Amino acid sequence: MTYYKIMVNRQRKWMLYLLAISVAGWGFTDYETIFAGLILGQAIGFFNLYLMQKKIDVVGGKAANNQTAKSFGTVSRFAGAALLVVVVLRFPEHFHLIAAIVGLMTPYIVIMIDFIIHHKETTTTKRGE
Repeated sequence: MTYYKIMVNRQRKWMLYLLAISVAGWGFTDYETIFAGLILGQAIGFFNLYLMQKKIDVVGGKAANNQTAKSFGTVSRFAGAALLVVVVLRFPEHFHLIAAIVGLMTPYIVIMIDFIIHHKETTTTKRGE
């Protein structure tokens, strides 16, 4: 398995853990609207992460074969964010707007934290060689 696939699986796993924590918070606390917003944002963010990872895999494969590739699917990720805002504004009694936006940004935070942790691992491994 390539390092990229290992990294993708690790990031998806962390997203599912965070989504499970949000579902538990929704079920066991009195902050249903906040956690419902987080769940909705994280679900759309997870889908956006999936789309981005698939596009990166396709672009990387085409680059390895010296072919040109299209875009990274920015329009579909923007459409997901727009859908999130429309649903939250349509049902403000069920979803918290700020929590939904934080949930939508969660995959990017996961990517950054994963990079920092892995960068530390690779620098310590290279020094030990």
